[in-house]
Amino acid sequence: MTVVRKVIHIDMDAFYASVEQRDHPELRQRPVIVGGDPNGRGVVATCSYEARKFGIHSAMPAARAYRLCPQAVFVRPRFSVYRQVSQQIMEIFLSYTDLVEPLSLDEAYLDVTHNKFNIQSATWIAQEIRRKINQTTGLTASAGVSYNKFLAKIASDVNKPDGLTVVTPEQAEKFIAALPIRRFHGVGQVTEQKMLRLGIATGADLLIPTLEELQQHFGKAGQYYFNIARGIDLRPVVPNRVRKSIGKETTLGEDVADIGQMLTIIGELAEQLAVLLESKQTAGQTLTLKVKYADFQIVTRSISREEPIASADEILALAEQLLQKTVAGQRAVRLLGVTISNFTTDIPLHDPLQLELPFQSFV
Repeated sequence: MTVVRKVIHIDMDAFYASVEQRDHPELRQRPVIVGGDPNGRGVVATCSYEARKFGIHSAMPAARAYRLCPQAVFVRPRFSVYRQVSQQIMEIFLSYTDLVEPLSLDEAYLDVTHNKFNIQSATWIAQEIRRKINQTTGLTASAGVSYNKFLAKIASDVNKPDGLTVVTPEQAEKFIAALPIRRFHGVGQVTEQKMLRLGIATGADLLIPTLEELQQHFGKAGQYYFNIARGIDLRPVVPNRVRKSIGKETTLGEDVADIGQMLTIIGELAEQLAVLLESKQTAGQTLTLKVKYADFQIVTRSISREEPIASADEILALAEQLLQKTVAGQRAVRLLGVTISNFTTDIPLHDPLQLELPFQSFV
């Protein structure tokens, strides 16, 4: 008899902004933007739900966010505080299962098929985890419960904020069929437009082409699209692997051609990356800058040195040198990323690897 996995995806609600509203009661019920200076070239790291109503989103220039919502309160990020809260949340996860795979400071997968309390209901566990997070941190979390990671992650976003959505094996077909194709992980803007031209707008539409047709149009990714439309995702929840690199990247809300603004964005990424390196008590000897231009061409530039790279200032300074070796500025940019590798110590991998396509299919 095949055991149906029980996977939970927990996603904190507007995590950074919610921490700021918790710690500063005068910010509650107000539009809060965590990020850079709106009078300079800062960018939005995240924002509260009150701010999102004005169309504000992460990676948006802070100056534009101010124009959209002049009454918003701008707050500089406090990554050390966010990391401490994240550790509290992680302890709650680990009290139920050792199979915890963090995606970032504010979200993680949990496999509770076999859990420490022999609880049969994954839904009950998700409810208890959300209750304990709120009791311990004063924050809310949303959860998705299903039989694989793909469905659990999508489900966690259905009833945000402070929601819980369950997708059982019996419900999966109907749930996937109704999903807009842009909601599928691995379907970016270019692929979405190509699918729409082929008449594929929903999960139901994605069931129509044969595997051969999908492979003809999308190459190796065709197998992935074929499987995921049928709810097939065999990726395990993997808590421990040896990490080869740590990186942070962001897709910009709009294409950027201004070098100063790019460096501000890279500075924010450098701060986040430095926090991750500190939390893992390591450093690296190679820095890689990733740039995706507006036409979706991706280039990387790397630099290595004998002295370990760990601080945000070091990362930013080296990244600025690497940026000069690209044609960013002459060409608009839609994504920026920084990665540290060649670590000075071996560290476990908690974040998942890049989504590998295609997924293995059921036999």
